[in-house]
Amino acid sequence: MSDLTALRDAMREFTAERGWERFHDPKSLIVALVGEVGELCELFQWLPSGEAAALAGEEPLRTRAGEEMADVLLYLVRLADVLGVDLAAAAERKMRLNAEKHRA
Repeated sequence: MSDLTALRDAMREFTAERGWERFHDPKSLIVALVGEVGELCELFQWLPSGEAAALAGEEPLRTRAGEEMADVLLYLVRLADVLGVDLAAAAERKMRLNAEKHRA
C-alpha cells in the first residue's frame, strides 16, 4: 500500500463522515484545488525570487507553506479518487514520458 493509498482512504472516510460526497464532483474539486494553489502562491507572491527558498525555510512561512501544500495534495488525491485515477501510477508514467521526451 502506498502513502497515496492511505491518504485516499483517509480522505474517503473524512468525506463520508461529513456527508460531503455530493459536493465532491470533479469540477468542484478542481475549483477547490485551484483555490488552494492560489493560497500557496499568495505566500510567495512578493518574495524576491532569489530569496524565496531561504525565506521558505524559516518560520512562519515554512509552516504556512506546508499547510497549503498539504491542502493541494489532499484535494488532488481526492480528485484522483473521484476520477478513478491511480495517481502514483500516472505520475510514474508521466516521469517516464518526460524522461524520453527530454533526454540529455
